[in-house]
Amino acid sequence: MNSEPASSPASRLGDKFKFSIVLKLNARLFLRVLSLFLTLDIILCILCATGLAMLSEQSAGNAAEILSKSGLPPQSDQAWLAEAGINVSENQGNPEGIRFAIPGFLQSRFSKLTAKGVRSIVFPAAPGLSFGKYLEGAVYRVSAEINGQPYLISVTNAAAIRMMESAFLILLVLELLLLLGGISRGARVIRRTLRPIEELAETARNLNTGGALTPEQLEALAGKLDGINAARLDTRIAVGETQNELKTLASAINGMLDRINESYRSQVRFVSDASHELRTPISVIQGYANLLDRWGKNDAKTLQESIDAIKDETANMKALVEQLLFLARGDNNTMALQIERFDLSALAAEVLRETQMIDSGHEYESYLSPVFVNADEGLIKQALRILTDNAIKYSPAGKKITISVSGEEGRARLTVQDEGIGIPSEAVPRIFDRFYRADESRARATGGTGLGLSIAKWIAERHGGHLEVLSREDIGTRISMILHAAAEK
Repeated sequence: MNSEPASSPASRLGDKFKFSIVLKLNARLFLRVLSLFLTLDIILCILCATGLAMLSEQSAGNAAEILSKSGLPPQSDQAWLAEAGINVSENQGNPEGIRFAIPGFLQSRFSKLTAKGVRSIVFPAAPGLSFGKYLEGAVYRVSAEINGQPYLISVTNAAAIRMMESAFLILLVLELLLLLGGISRGARVIRRTLRPIEELAETARNLNTGGALTPEQLEALAGKLDGINAARLDTRIAVGETQNELKTLASAINGMLDRINESYRSQVRFVSDASHELRTPISVIQGYANLLDRWGKNDAKTLQESIDAIKDETANMKALVEQLLFLARGDNNTMALQIERFDLSALAAEVLRETQMIDSGHEYESYLSPVFVNADEGLIKQALRILTDNAIKYSPAGKKITISVSGEEGRARLTVQDEGIGIPSEAVPRIFDRFYRADESRARATGGTGLGLSIAKWIAERHGGHLEVLSREDIGTRISMILHAAAEK
């Protein structure tokens, strides 16, 4: 099966999925950095406000010290106080603006002359002022009773506020530049971070579509999945509920691991079954060889029996080894097909004549319609012989075996039907597994290896076709090979 082209909907969906991941992660990174900057700015504003309040309290305390020593200076002598942003007047009522008092447990940290006084912050009431001018016009007022006389001390810190505004504006510009630069850097970092995942996803896609991997690709895959070895193929990738972007990718990788695990287990099972199948004829040959060594040298009957048994087991072992080699070449994609155009019905008639010559215990019937295919004639004939041999093995003597060829909707259908013992319904999905036998005792009696249908299935799929099975116990089995019909000349 060929992999999907780059312009397929699945490929476009994958590109859209990757773009969505980059966009979402970049947005999250941007919002995270923005929230960090906003938090720092808020903390900085609080620190600046606290510093201005402390500076204003210090100025008010200094003015209170002067008042406690010399009283309210004349109007002509208050110019130096105005230059320092301080204005002193007699208190004639409750101060305006936002009023507050210093808690008792904190009054010890302030000037004794102003600690118990009422504070207020008054903002300018002139409309149309900019935010900067609005802040610069703010007045910090402290009402205090000094030497029995109430005073109102007003402090402005316009110069300090302007300095803080300039510093804050520079800080905002730097933060904006960092955010804009972080977007491009974040995108590069995210793409670089996702590149191994994309490569792994591409490898998983290749495995999923059945494409052959080069040794370099296999080595790269082994490096990425180094922590998942043959002893830990049940390892899976866990993704949290909040990581929506990676759920699909993790599911694809976990599905790939499931297929690798199943393939690995099938390989282990295949090696074990092959060893078992080869062990049996070797044990039989060894047993008869020992029998010959002990008593068969001078006993003609024992000698002939041993020779016949050794020849039979050798033939069985040779057939098994040939089947194993066939499947091994098929798995490695080293078997080249000799494609030619031929009439499938003529091939079926030839196999039918050959089968009737060697098997006279069954009735044969055929329904053959001319259908041409482009295929390897030798492999198709081998698959047909496998299906016919199975029908002979599992059909009692005197039962009918039917071979038919028909064409329908651009397809060629080659069918072998028998009236044999049938296959249990639960065993039908497994009959194409290597070394699988629905009935071990009957398989031993017929001499089957459990590889025939696996080979027939491989031949059909190698030609772009498939096998269909319909079977009922004690009624019979029908197996059809579906191939693409050749275009008419």
